[in-house]
Amino acid sequence: MTTTTGARGTGATLGAVQRTFDDLGTPLAEVTFVVVDLETTGGSAQSAQITEIGAVKVRAGAVLGELQTLVRPSTPIPAFITLLTGITNSMVADAPSIQVALPAFLEFAQGSVLVAHNAGFDVSFLKAAVTATGHPWPGFAVVDTVRLARQLVHRDETPDHKLASLARLFGAGTTPDHRALHDARATVDVLHGLIARVGNLGVHTLEELSSFSSRVSAATRRKRFLADAMPSAPGVYVFKDGRGQPLYVGTATDLRRRTRTYFTASESRRRMGEMVGLAESITPIVCQTPLEAQVRELRLIAEHKPRYNARSRHPEKVVWVKLTAEAFPRLSVVRQVRAEGATYAGPFRSRAAATEAMAAVHEVIPLRQCTSRLRPADGAGACVLAELGRCGAPCTGEQSEAEYAEVAGRARAALAGDGRPALAALQHRLSGLAGAERFEEAQTLRDRMLALVRASARAQRIAPLALAPEIVAARRQEAGGWEVVSVRHGRLAGTTLSPPGADPMPFIEAMRACAEVVARPTAPAPSAHPEETEVILRWLETPGTRLVDVDGAWTCPVGGAGAARGDLEPRARRWGNVDRVVR
Repeated sequence: MTTTTGARGTGATLGAVQRTFDDLGTPLAEVTFVVVDLETTGGSAQSAQITEIGAVKVRAGAVLGELQTLVRPSTPIPAFITLLTGITNSMVADAPSIQVALPAFLEFAQGSVLVAHNAGFDVSFLKAAVTATGHPWPGFAVVDTVRLARQLVHRDETPDHKLASLARLFGAGTTPDHRALHDARATVDVLHGLIARVGNLGVHTLEELSSFSSRVSAATRRKRFLADAMPSAPGVYVFKDGRGQPLYVGTATDLRRRTRTYFTASESRRRMGEMVGLAESITPIVCQTPLEAQVRELRLIAEHKPRYNARSRHPEKVVWVKLTAEAFPRLSVVRQVRAEGATYAGPFRSRAAATEAMAAVHEVIPLRQCTSRLRPADGAGACVLAELGRCGAPCTGEQSEAEYAEVAGRARAALAGDGRPALAALQHRLSGLAGAERFEEAQTLRDRMLALVRASARAQRIAPLALAPEIVAARRQEAGGWEVVSVRHGRLAGTTLSPPGADPMPFIEAMRACAEVVARPTAPAPSAHPEETEVILRWLETPGTRLVDVDGAWTCPVGGAGAARGDLEPRARRWGNVDRVVR
């Protein structure tokens, strides 16, 4: 696959992006924290109001400034709140309203990281205040000292994680007393004590502090540097062991942000923890678009078969249901599509699913199920299926080649054309079984029917793409410009981005000129692994995608399995019990 770009040089410039603390990995010594505490008229930001704001600005352990102000609420302060905080109605009578006090605080805290003890409480009141006063919420990064304390302070050190208890533990210079500035000063000392503890555990940046969890081992945290070289761009990442062998392949819209999560508590999968323990490096592969990233991921997994990728490792093992091209066609399960005039449905990810679909056809179409090749009037003995009326016995000459051809035609339609008659017969039989309360048999038939519909729909969608020498399609980007792809015989051959405001056609022509040359396959199998073609199909079928040029045809049969699948899939998800099938 060849990638061209609408930007200068060899890489695409996606525009100026303000880098976040997470991208930069800001050392804690360089972070400006504003430790805030609020006193309020009650416990809910929906019904109570702020009565006092206290804040302390610190960086590298030094106090840079303080802010304290009472705030006049629009309703009286309840008596029990006065008993708790000591703030009376007379004290706030001449205080500024929140419309005046809030802008002063926002200016004081601008560009900083907010810190609070039980931050959810204070942040909820601040957000309610900015909404009530018509100010935008600045989107502060927030550190909660309660959350950190629960990770770092054991019960044998202090009975709880209340601010007063932690202030005593860390020897705070101010005793918290439910006055905003005093509590904020105490929280500063608690913050510094907690930062000292995480520093001993290898946590030295704001992002590490924000995502810190005691559930993440020190060995895993020490490997975080592996993600530091990742670019903030979409693409594929490959974890490798000490010998350079791929352990795991994944995709991301932001490689740096995604790979960093493997070293935090947000990654809870045991297998991934084991994989990170073995990893010695991460290789990034920058892609222009998510579609390109998905395709590259599939190809890398198929090529290297990383042991920690649970899916897509063996695309070569897919199978097809084949209606043979012979005088008396029969169904069989095969691994390869050949140019011999046969009809195929699939691909299936397992032989068991293919067998289920084949059984669905046999339920309603009396194809022969013997495995030997028959000649007209072969004279062989009839099997039990003929006695049961489920085969016309062409082996004995009772069914002519022309008569059997009509039966084979119905099977061919069920697999690759108008499957409505076969599906109607299956649905009728399914309803009969359910109505007779033969639920176990009905469930088996339902599963067979779904396997058939899914496979036929897949083949009918993939085959036109496999036959088309080239399909060029485009989708408008949110930031402007176009994402364009070239698909040749079902394989992603090239992709490009045209910049906003530019004529996309020169970029499209450049892409087509250097796109991969793809040989014509034997349909319905595409030139790519079928899973890649299905990813491309989902992209092409997304609303808003426009066809630029089609060399060949892109069609699906009227009455094909796609419509039936669209009807059956939602119903199948609702079938908790098979007796609902008939409703």
